[in-house]
Amino acid sequence: MNVLRALDKVFPPKIAFAHCDVPCGIYKKDAMVTAAEAVVKMVDKILNPPARDEKNPQSVVDFHNNMTRFVIVKEEEAEKCKHEVLILWTDFFKTEYLESVPDLHDKVWKITKLCSENKRSVNKAKADELLRLVTEFGEIFEKAQKST
Repeated sequence: MNVLRALDKVFPPKIAFAHCDVPCGIYKKDAMVTAAEAVVKMVDKILNPPARDEKNPQSVVDFHNNMTRFVIVKEEEAEKCKHEVLILWTDFFKTEYLESVPDLHDKVWKITKLCSENKRSVNKAKADELLRLVTEFGEIFEKAQKST
């Protein structure tokens, strides 16, 4: 024990930070779909903003606060969607799935690009397309999951 403490003084231990990559095999599509739905909802709220009374300073402040929150949530959820898609793509899908879904890589690339586009802009068509592609990817995932 004293030897280990002496080594700690020579080589101080460092805190390790790592992604938990436990082989539990629990994968779900829910988080990515919910995130894509939230992007659509935030785009809708931005494009159809809450009413404000320009003569009431608090109403104007509340309006700007709400719009800021809508944008922040839209960006966070687009990033969360991208993260969840990439987890399924990199951790769940194996090479053998490419036989049944040969364009899997392209589908993931398109989704992740749409996530970025939805962060950069407010575009109803792009938000709807993200949700459509994520839903389709979720169906592919569920089919693959049942075959394992």
